[in-house]
Amino acid sequence: MRVIAGQAKGHHLKAPKGLSTRPMADKIKGAVFSVLETQGAHFGRVLDLYAGTGSLGIEALSRGADYADFVEQTQSVCRIIEENLEHTKFRAQAKVHCRKVAQFLSSVDKDGTLSLYDLVFMDPPYADPQIVNTIVSLARAGVLADGGFLVVGHSPRVVLADQYEELHRVKWRCHGDSCFSIYRFQEPAA
Repeated sequence: MRVIAGQAKGHHLKAPKGLSTRPMADKIKGAVFSVLETQGAHFGRVLDLYAGTGSLGIEALSRGADYADFVEQTQSVCRIIEENLEHTKFRAQAKVHCRKVAQFLSSVDKDGTLSLYDLVFMDPPYADPQIVNTIVSLARAGVLADGGFLVVGHSPRVVLADQYEELHRVKWRCHGDSCFSIYRFQEPAA
């Protein structure tokens, strides 16, 4: 697994031993970023949920994102994200939150300093029965900037709706046993 484009192109990323994480394959990651670029996505502030190795957020930083937050619940995997950020020289532009995604989403903006994200990656375990609930929680958390994008990695056996709250799907694509859906957040008209 490597960074496929941008400033850190070619840097290999560490991954935990075993099957505790399932990083998005380079081919799928390339397709995701290609679609985002054709949709005119801005890579300002990025949130990488279920971050695993941090591959998606690091790819966004490599392609010019200003800042990225990484959310991962396993302490040993959080250390690997930190190492990958050091290796790619993006440590100063990132923060790793070692906690569950639901806890992170329920705690955002408690201090009134929420900065909206332009791009959110959500690559949960394929069999996660809470995937739809997490998408809805994310839509309601108010973390996405108007016009911001949510990328959801999922199994072809997981059927996602074309709309959740103000999130509207703009692209759905499968490659083998890996799929992704890209949603755009549009604030309701006043």
